[in-house]
This record gives sequence, C-alpha cells and structure tokens, in this order.
Amino acid sequence: MANTFSLILVLATLFTGLIWALDRFVWAPKRQLKIDAAAANAGDQVDVKTLETVAPQPSWIESTSSMFPVIALIMVFRSFVYEPFQIPSGSMMPTLLIGDFILVEKFAYGLRDPVFRHKLIETSEPERGDVVVFKYPPQPNIDYIKRVVGMPGDTVRYSADKQICIAPKGTADCTFVPLTNMADSEFTQNMTRLVQFNEKLGDADHQILVNPLKRDRTLAYQPRPGITEWVVPEGHYFMMGDNRDNSADSRYWGFVPEANLVGKAVAIWISFEFERGADSALPSWIPTDVRFNRIGSIN
Repeated sequence: MANTFSLILVLATLFTGLIWALDRFVWAPKRQLKIDAAAANAGDQVDVKTLETVAPQPSWIESTSSMFPVIALIMVFRSFVYEPFQIPSGSMMPTLLIGDFILVEKFAYGLRDPVFRHKLIETSEPERGDVVVFKYPPQPNIDYIKRVVGMPGDTVRYSADKQICIAPKGTADCTFVPLTNMADSEFTQNMTRLVQFNEKLGDADHQILVNPLKRDRTLAYQPRPGITEWVVPEGHYFMMGDNRDNSADSRYWGFVPEANLVGKAVAIWISFEFERGADSALPSWIPTDVRFNRIGSIN
C-alpha cells in the first residue's frame, strides 16, 4: 500500500507539473498573443478583463496547475524528509502502542527515490537500539517496525530466560544485555500480566515486556529451527520487537537487508485510544480518546 501511494503521488506530481509547464511556456504565451492581437484591433476601447475573455485559461488547466506546487511539496516532504505511520499491532509495546501515529525520518539511513527505492545519497547507518521502519523481507509491500538488535557481522543469542547476548563483529566474547528494574506492567496477554524490564541497547534506554508463562517457540526460529543463535550477514540487521513474546521478528523470518530500510522512528505525533466496551455501538475505527501524554519522542 505504501509503495502504491508513493507511485500515485509521483505520477500526480509529474502530471500536474507537466500541465503547469505546458501552460506557462506554451499555452499561456499563445493566449497572450491572441489577447495582444485583440487589444491592437480594439485600441483603447476595451478594458483588460474583457480582453482576457478572448483567450481564457481553461478551468481544468488552472486547477491542475495550482495543484502542482502543493502536490510536489507533499511528495518531497514525504519521500525525503518525514513520513507518518500508524502502529497497527502490539509487537513494540510498551514503547509503541496500537493507535500511536509516528513520524519516520526518511533521510536517516540515506535518501532513496520514492518508487524504486534506489539509494541516491548516503547519510548514516542504523545504530544498535534504533527503532526502525523497514520493508518486511518476505513481503516487501508491507511495512514493519522493530528495534535494531544485531548489526552486520554480530553474533546474537537469545537465552532461555529471554535475555539477549551479543558478540560484536570481530569478537568472540558474548555480552548479555542487562535487564533491570523488573516490575509488573499494566499490560496483559491471554489473561497473564506481562513483566516489564528496563533494557539498554547501544545508547537507547527503553522498556521491554515478557510473558512469564510463555515459552519461546524455538522450533519456529529461522533459519535453523530450535537454534537460538544467529550470525548477522554483512549488509543485514537483526530486528526484534520490545514485546518479546508477541513479536514476529528476525527470530522467525530472518534478517533485514539494508535496502529494505525505510527510516528511523523519531516521534509520536498523535496517539488515539481505540479500546471500547463489548456493548459499544461505535465502529472499531473510531477512537475513544486522545492520549496526549504519549506525544513526543521515542526511546
């Protein structure tokens, strides 16, 4: 859907830009020649407004040309600066909740053309702990959002007690990412209250959730079922959700190629609450409240 909208936006910009250019450099001069000829024939007997009726600008050309700068500005901003996304699932709780609308910095990991996504300009690379939007590798027309855990060349292990251990590229020693401040969270899953920890990946201090009663589905891990160790290939990243027992991430479908990166999630610009009682007559897509306290940066 995102790729389709980008294509439509680019085509709309090209179409309105073409009409604007033709009108300014071809059609408008021809209209002006007709007006000048009519003015010469009429002398000073006809005012300017009356002369303009001799060769009026068609309304569709006027409307289309006036739309061009607006559409072009939207395309440039959305393609190269910031793009809004909605969080559709709970895989990044408690960092991101269903109903959060986020801004993604499109230039964070390089400027790409909006249709074919070829990199035009190098900017920077993801850092461990970044919250990143990317094209889901098995189905690139879908956008996913997860946290960068493993960098290219890293060895990543996920222990039975749900703790990450990382051996950076070129080192043999695996260091556990510390989990601190264990506490019951406000979130539940299948009637079980989730446990919350503080975790620090790189410079990112954030919170994660684990289900104390849920065992890892190691038989579903890829590429080797039952194996909880991964060596991240060059040019790829290992992504995980902060809701560790409710996240389809690199443990299950593999690594994210650098070419699939869309941008860095930097802020929540609005957040809506959609939960409602079972007897509510409101459609599910209508929000019940605005969570103003969630507006701001993302850890």
